[in-house]
Amino acid sequence: MLTEPVRTYLAHPGLADLWTAARHRLERNRLTAAGTIRVTMDAAGADRLGGLLGRPLSAGTVPVRLADLDEALRRSAASAGLLSVVAQLTGSPLTDRRARREAAQADWTAVWATLDTRLAEAGLADAPWVTPWIDGLRRAGTLTRIGPTAAMSALQDATAALRLLRPVLLDLCGTPTWELAELAGRCTGDAHGLDEGRAAGLLVLRAAAAALGVDVPVTSAQRRSLWAMLGVLTDQVSGTVITWALRPPGSSRWAATMRERADLGLVTHLTVQELRSVGTDAGTGIALAEPGRVLHACENPQVLQAAARAGSPMPLLCFAGNPAAAGWALLDQLVADRAEVRYHGDFDWPGMAIAARVIARGARPWRLAAADYTSAVASLPADGRLDLTGRPGPTPWAPDLAATMTRAGIVVHEEAVLAELLKDLQVKDPSTATG
Repeated sequence: MLTEPVRTYLAHPGLADLWTAARHRLERNRLTAAGTIRVTMDAAGADRLGGLLGRPLSAGTVPVRLADLDEALRRSAASAGLLSVVAQLTGSPLTDRRARREAAQADWTAVWATLDTRLAEAGLADAPWVTPWIDGLRRAGTLTRIGPTAAMSALQDATAALRLLRPVLLDLCGTPTWELAELAGRCTGDAHGLDEGRAAGLLVLRAAAAALGVDVPVTSAQRRSLWAMLGVLTDQVSGTVITWALRPPGSSRWAATMRERADLGLVTHLTVQELRSVGTDAGTGIALAEPGRVLHACENPQVLQAAARAGSPMPLLCFAGNPAAAGWALLDQLVADRAEVRYHGDFDWPGMAIAARVIARGARPWRLAAADYTSAVASLPADGRLDLTGRPGPTPWAPDLAATMTRAGIVVHEEAVLAELLKDLQVKDPSTATG
């Protein structure tokens, strides 16, 4: 420890910049007293430093070799090296910044290597969305903000969940299989381990967004919707699918209630809890529709609202974007009942991705052919056209549609073809409606 007289001498304000500059150089230089610093000093500071070094110095910019300063301090009444003196005068031990950076780099290397290993163990290493997912994590600093130790734990929990969700991630469709708390307990040991705000849950959702080609969710509703697309139920009562004129057959009280609501001209929101309580897969024997019954489905609530306002006699379902768990549950049950669900969505790339998933699940396209798109574009006013942006995707039900959309480069929202959609919903004989 420096004695009080020595500290008073060395802590003179005229030497303050010297110790600050020496600290910065030492911390960048592996704590080695090597190299030269240049310090601007007043007359009092130059006089004191000159006395320490044993040579006269003048005010102004003074070059100081750290090795000389270290040797002079050891010879002086301080009887200590430069590292010790600087630490005492600046208030804290010095840090080898390069060593710290190297240690941190080693920690992060271990984190990313562990992620690669865990993805390989989960059978997901070669999934096409893995590289964009990891790149997104790096760009967003998702893991950097929580540090390597927490990142390692979060990635282990997240990859455990991704391993269980692998069938959904590879097939790009979701069958409600897990309760969120159940999945979290299984993968993290904590029923809340994948909750909103938890790093592991965020990592899983970012992976899902990359796999499904959708934006990373930023709101609670978007996160619930994305969990549902993975087949994970955050709850069974808040998410719904919207229905119009759905008239289940049979004598059950629920079917009678649904028919009464349809007769009253009321829109009905169905929850997962309700759909799980009825229907043939619930063991009740209640079908949601007769075999061969045609029902239409849309992406945007405005279409269903217009159908309700027009009193359309045909049943219409609305998924309100990507189908949530309730939407998938309803579609699956209708397909199981051998009903025919015809789906329409926006002519943009996210809309086509949704359509691909819905059609792959058993629906049929509804006015989603290349000719329908071309006709819709032609009907748009010249000053009301939006450019088609985003990553193009396949349209397997109409392979020429994707190419046609790419060439035209114009978005067509469902509302722009509302008149045609409503015309189909007025058809008394479903077999004559446009497919």
